[in-house]
Amino acid sequence: MTRRMPSSLRLLLSVLLLGLLGLAQAGEVSGPAPDFTLRSNTGKNLKLSEFRGQVVLLNFWASWCGPCRQEMPALDKLHKRYSKLGFTVLGVNVEEDSAQAKRMLKEVRVSFPILFDTQNTASKLYQVAAMPTTVIIDRDGNMRYLHKGYKPGEESVYKKWVKKLIRE
Repeated sequence: MTRRMPSSLRLLLSVLLLGLLGLAQAGEVSGPAPDFTLRSNTGKNLKLSEFRGQVVLLNFWASWCGPCRQEMPALDKLHKRYSKLGFTVLGVNVEEDSAQAKRMLKEVRVSFPILFDTQNTASKLYQVAAMPTTVIIDRDGNMRYLHKGYKPGEESVYKKWVKKLIRE
């Protein structure tokens, strides 16, 4: 009898491989953004489609991911800078137990909503295979950009994409 590797372990292994190889993948994507509903850090359920009309940066992350931790303050700056122009960041924590994520958020404070994907529902819809994974969605609810991994400074790419979509 063969046992399947838990999704969290598969994700961790892919993150390690991505990091070891020093790879980040970025580029344009297309198609409707799959809708989902997840519980947020405020206790409310949030549905992605409720953000239609805004540019959304969807960031999949985990507390054990060093690059995710580094990226959070940069995402928060983007959120604060462009939120008045119809932009929001949604952080999606992929851990089955959100306790570690909640502890991390006490250290690394952010102003954007954090969603807890404890069943990996949204992660599967977006085929997340690397940490962090960022998907940028236009005002019409279509995926436009995808970025896997993170190295300091790469948030400038997000800024360029976000500004472009805000202007559309």
